[in-house]
Amino acid sequence: MIALLDDVAAIAKLAAASVDGAAALAAKAGVKAAGVVIDDAAITPGYVVGFDAKRELPIVGKIALGSLRNKLLLLLPATLALSYFLPWVITPLLIFGGVYLCYEGTEKIFEAVVPHQAHARESQSVSTPLNMRELEEEKVAGAIRTDFILSAEIMAITLATVSNESIFMQAFVLASVGIAITAAVYGVVALIVRTDDVGLALVANNDGSIVGRIGSAVGRSLVLGMPGFLKILAATGTAALVWVGGGIILHGLEAYGVHFAGQAISSTADAAAQILPFAAGLMRWLITAFLSGLVGLCIGAISISAIG
Repeated sequence: MIALLDDVAAIAKLAAASVDGAAALAAKAGVKAAGVVIDDAAITPGYVVGFDAKRELPIVGKIALGSLRNKLLLLLPATLALSYFLPWVITPLLIFGGVYLCYEGTEKIFEAVVPHQAHARESQSVSTPLNMRELEEEKVAGAIRTDFILSAEIMAITLATVSNESIFMQAFVLASVGIAITAAVYGVVALIVRTDDVGLALVANNDGSIVGRIGSAVGRSLVLGMPGFLKILAATGTAALVWVGGGIILHGLEAYGVHFAGQAISSTADAAAQILPFAAGLMRWLITAFLSGLVGLCIGAISISAIG
């Protein structure tokens, strides 16, 4: 009996070590996917702008549910199956997804720069006006489509981190990262879109005390500042579509031996980092994002013309 208990204790220690290892791998993969996660968080609030305040959280909830479904029911089994049976298919699919992101981001920029032409082009493909419910459904569907591409990139980055592990460990890490990232992204988005309500509550709870007056001032700042902040966030989200799409395409091309574009961007970013060594990391990221965005804009413009 003592020997049996000793064996059980050894198995329990091994299981605990496996869980710790899986958690560490999931954390490592999540950090590597942080860039795409930030872009996802910047893009999503734009989909609720213009709707009644009562519909903001339900819309975010619908998008979050669709994102979780994308990751766990579609991308997780598909990623594992493709990596096991058809690993060469993953890179072309990611490139195709990058082209879609470039197309969507460039189309938004096109609509902002020349709205009359964009609306005229849209009127050719949309024959009947949408009511608010149909518009909400269309926005949610568009957000989930965009999330699918970003989620695919997140899952691919995660899989690359645990490519040498067993398929069960890969599945556990993919599921853990998918759930954690979805909760984090859409939790932050929910906070962002309801910040103005927090501001109103702070203003309404001013009881005349010093704390109440400070809270009221903060609340007014939140209410007055949120429209501008959401506009900036929407612009950042549109730019993120383009630079993330361009970056995905560049990384995909490097897998096929096309290194000159990626190397040129990397060399330019390193040179900029040397000019401002105290902000080397920031400069490297900014230059890489900017040049990837230019590539994405070019690809997006070509895709718009091709689809048109």
